[in-house]
Amino acid sequence: MRILLILMLLISLTFPTASAQIRGEVIEYKQGDTVMEGYLAYDDAVKGKRAGILVVHDWNGIGSYVRARAQQLASLGYVAFAPDIYGKNLRPADNKEAAKIASTLKNDRLLLRLRVNAGLDILRNHPLTDSNKLGAIGYCFGGMTVLELARSGASIAGVVSFHGNLDTAGETSPIHAKVLVLHGAEDPVVPPAQVAAFEEEMRKAGADWQLNIYSSTGHNFTNPSSSSYSRQTDKRSFEAMKNFFAEIF
Repeated sequence: MRILLILMLLISLTFPTASAQIRGEVIEYKQGDTVMEGYLAYDDAVKGKRAGILVVHDWNGIGSYVRARAQQLASLGYVAFAPDIYGKNLRPADNKEAAKIASTLKNDRLLLRLRVNAGLDILRNHPLTDSNKLGAIGYCFGGMTVLELARSGASIAGVVSFHGNLDTAGETSPIHAKVLVLHGAEDPVVPPAQVAAFEEEMRKAGADWQLNIYSSTGHNFTNPSSSSYSRQTDKRSFEAMKNFFAEIF
């Protein structure tokens, strides 16, 4: 019921066609010796290959929220894959556990990059995916993760971070992906100094980047279950993402 309610709210911010038949499937795969379990969504009314979007979960891991977001992207005609960054048997029971697991990966950017690139490989090689049209989005922890994907030099058209952490502890390779960061002006987790450092990093990397800052907006502004949720900013940021992908694809 919770995933249904979240999905209804999220899809209300878009305008999918009435013919949409969204299908979802669980995909098991490996990164090294670790078994991962991701979630794929697509509209079976769309024929042939289509652009693929990686949808990276927040610190709660694979759950109802990221599955709803993947379905939302599928309703727009993409094939969407939510990769498992934690591992199949690692699902946080609460925010305290989620913070601990997320911090482990935040402090090991090499492993984080390996995990997200493994998910990208699943999306790239899926029979519904046009491998020449790949993008990635992420929320909070996932926003940080897709930025690390770009920093890894991955061959991907563009990445979008929704209220993600902007710092990095890893080396930045030449950034091939275009970058869009969607950020709340009142975000206490990502202070102005971190934003400024990110801007300087992108300039030095010669990246094609954009930064949208939304007034009167806190950290987790896209999640309806968060006290920081902003329906207006959620809608505005989602429209910015849609325009970004329309441009690069």
